[in-house]
Amino acid sequence: MSQIALLLPDFLLILLGYGLCHATQLKRPVWDGVERLVYYLLFPVLLFVAILRQPLQPGTLLTFAGCGLAVVGAGIALSYALGRWPGVDRSLHASGAQTAFRFNSYVALALAERLGGVQSVAWIALLIALCVPVCNVAAVWPLARQAGQNFGKELVRNPLILGTVSGLAGNLLGLQLPDVINTTLTRVGSAALPLGLMAVGAGLQMGALREAPRLAAALMGIRHLVLPLVAIGLVLLAGLPAAQQTVVVAFSALPTASSAYVLAVRMGGHGSYVAGLVSLSTLLGMLGLPLALAALESLRAG
Repeated sequence: MSQIALLLPDFLLILLGYGLCHATQLKRPVWDGVERLVYYLLFPVLLFVAILRQPLQPGTLLTFAGCGLAVVGAGIALSYALGRWPGVDRSLHASGAQTAFRFNSYVALALAERLGGVQSVAWIALLIALCVPVCNVAAVWPLARQAGQNFGKELVRNPLILGTVSGLAGNLLGLQLPDVINTTLTRVGSAALPLGLMAVGAGLQMGALREAPRLAAALMGIRHLVLPLVAIGLVLLAGLPAAQQTVVVAFSALPTASSAYVLAVRMGGHGSYVAGLVSLSTLLGMLGLPLALAALESLRAG
């Protein structure tokens, strides 16, 4: 399957991170520092540069962006609805709900480059710019409500939101960076993808899922089954160009965000349970993402 060949280098980086963390002297403390570096500097810079370069054409991109936002909205609605299930642990749900709709942007950008080069990277960057703030608000809200916290300060200080908003503002203002600054920022941002993917692998752990396996199965079912089906239906119904269809469906089938663990811990949630969900989602993405793309190709061919 050609999609597996596209994904394999990125998932090999995840496996490399796992191996380095568990079989060498590069143990968890090293990767904790790597995660902070990527989360607070490298990845925001990558988002800023990618979005700054994206030509914003609201008329032609409106339907494309709407499909991406609709997929995220469906994930948020369904994950919140799980909190009303009888017997669901409210604290575990508040921590884990985010994993059903958040997405791993490191994998997204690396995959987009393999799927369609610079243009696909620009499209996925636009989806990230629009959906990261929505996902962060939706992720913080249940945790803040469960812990009785005010989440406004967390949102305005979120580095991913700052990177996306800055990129959009610079784009709309027609900002042109000097070549030396542009080259420097590009090189800084390019380090985010390999380091981010290896950090995902270094954080893989599954044991805590035993605390609520039914909830975990439901959240992962939304993330890796329902949302790709929703995306396939939306892009075919909307009649998007084939390349944009591929980007939206790939976006819908991504593993969940590794930073979900960081957010849960920072806000007093069940970090180990979320780490298990992130680990499981990463493994499911290896199979589910190429299957979603193959299903889209099959429907288009039929």
